[in-house]
Amino acid sequence: MPSVLLVGTPNSGKTALFNRLTGLNQRVANYPGITVDLSVGRLAKLPELDLVDFPGTYSLRPISEEERVAVRHFDTSLADPDMEHVLCVVDATRLEKSLFFCLQVVDACQRQGRPVTVVANMGDILKRHGLSIDAEGLSQAIGAPVMVVSARTGEGLDAIISGLQSPSPTTVPSRTANDNPILVSEGPSADEALYAEAHRLAGEYGAPADALLQAQSRLDRFFLGSLSGGLTFSLIMLILFQSIFTWSAPAMDAVEAGVIGMGGWILPLIGDGIFADFVADAVFSGIGAFLVFVPQIFVLTFVIGLLEDSGYLARAALICHKPLRFFGLSGKSFIPMLSGVACAIPAIYAARSIESPRARFLTYLAIPLMPCSARLPVYTLLIAIFIPRETALGGLIGWQGMTLFAIYVFGMVAGLVIAGLVNRLSPSEGQMPFMMELPAYRIPALVPIARKSLQRAKHFVTKAGAVILGVTVVIWILGYFPNQGVDLGESWLGMMGQWIEPVFQPLGLDWRYGVAIVSAFLAREVFVGTLGTIMGIEGAEDNIVPLVEQVQASALPLGSGLALLVFFAIALQCVSTVAILAREANSWKLALRMVIAYLCLAWAAAWITFQVTGLLV
Repeated sequence: MPSVLLVGTPNSGKTALFNRLTGLNQRVANYPGITVDLSVGRLAKLPELDLVDFPGTYSLRPISEEERVAVRHFDTSLADPDMEHVLCVVDATRLEKSLFFCLQVVDACQRQGRPVTVVANMGDILKRHGLSIDAEGLSQAIGAPVMVVSARTGEGLDAIISGLQSPSPTTVPSRTANDNPILVSEGPSADEALYAEAHRLAGEYGAPADALLQAQSRLDRFFLGSLSGGLTFSLIMLILFQSIFTWSAPAMDAVEAGVIGMGGWILPLIGDGIFADFVADAVFSGIGAFLVFVPQIFVLTFVIGLLEDSGYLARAALICHKPLRFFGLSGKSFIPMLSGVACAIPAIYAARSIESPRARFLTYLAIPLMPCSARLPVYTLLIAIFIPRETALGGLIGWQGMTLFAIYVFGMVAGLVIAGLVNRLSPSEGQMPFMMELPAYRIPALVPIARKSLQRAKHFVTKAGAVILGVTVVIWILGYFPNQGVDLGESWLGMMGQWIEPVFQPLGLDWRYGVAIVSAFLAREVFVGTLGTIMGIEGAEDNIVPLVEQVQASALPLGSGLALLVFFAIALQCVSTVAILAREANSWKLALRMVIAYLCLAWAAAWITFQVTGLLV
């Protein structure tokens, strides 16, 4: 199918423009490196054309793995006869930064005889500051049409569609290799010459940067200050984890009340029998226990989205570079590691932006220990069991939120320690210089962030829900038969559990928790659904009881609860993460070694936790 290529530097608003033109909602963030693979969508107003969004890159001479992906696909696409047009997105507020890459793209397109249009994004910001660029003069200078648009407001997008729909012969003179030898030469001197050309063009045709930089500099003096920067970073991270409990609590209570209310309405209509037991135990007790924690996924994604879109995350990476360097990591490792708080899979993809192979390898080691959202239902369940819903400082700080914050810090510290040990014990080729673009501060776009958060929560439910449903059905069948759930210990599941129990008995956990842990190797969040199903079969109540109350009634020891927290914080139990890790690292050997090492470490740390707690409590 005929296609249009969308290329540009990171943080130029390229993916936001893609969303506007196609009506899709790809992930957009205000820091470099967020687009790590190709996205394809039909143009909303030209459905006969596909729009292909490429990973952002600073140059057609790649350094990082992420840039290699972009350049490889770009070269292939230029040779594709179905490719009809190239849109090169530049940041109109930072023209010099974007023109280095733009000049390379324009030259490559002209060599292949492909039409190219330069899209100067962020036009709304220029207008707000009373600034403008000389689009016509720049067009004549670089040999390609230049359009000023705003992906945020939609201004100027109709001109892009018109240009794609009815292309007219351009009067802009093309620049050939003979005219621009710096475009085809290579080496440091060539890059310096091309940067000088970009600097000249930006100074001659771009907007004065002083008015835009003054406000940014004032904010950076605060957010990057030696004292204020560190305190602000710690406060923001604390607010992030506090919000997971405080902001989501009303929605969680509503979901729990809805599940219980629906069960109380539906179950009497079904009557008695096997089907009624299945609906009560598997659907409401199993899947219902999992759904209660979905609002926390939304809140987590929403708060991280605010930090991304505001431009703060790049500053956080800069703040973290010095301490991360001590462990052999890079400041760029911070973004994949924080992404791992949502999910390890996109975090592993995001590690492509790390130029140093050594730092990228160490980041791979740390990412599985980041407290991902799949662990969140397990953490929340255990915290709700042992930590009361009490607050301090006038309700600003909740003990449950503080506990979750401590668990997340534990996972992050564990990842850093392991990366540091491996870095110290194995040979190193040295660290590459750290360079990162600091994007402009912006007011977050709340509606797109909320929409993305809803999609993330929905994706979490559909992806995990399918696995949980399958596991729940199997667990229910094994636990219900052959005695119709009269004695769970004598069921098929109970018999299997006896084989598993010796492994987890040293942690103070019986076979029920052992079965739930083993089922969680498909996906960590399955633990909650499996345990809910087991507790539902075992319970004698006719009504549906929240899982928290059921576990509390079972008198789970504090040491065992803490051991479970530690085990889930360290163990690498996600099959999808292992597969993606093996593919990105190009090594199944590495992935399997990590699985075995983290499982052994998780069990040992959990055993120590159980023993120490027993001595202290």
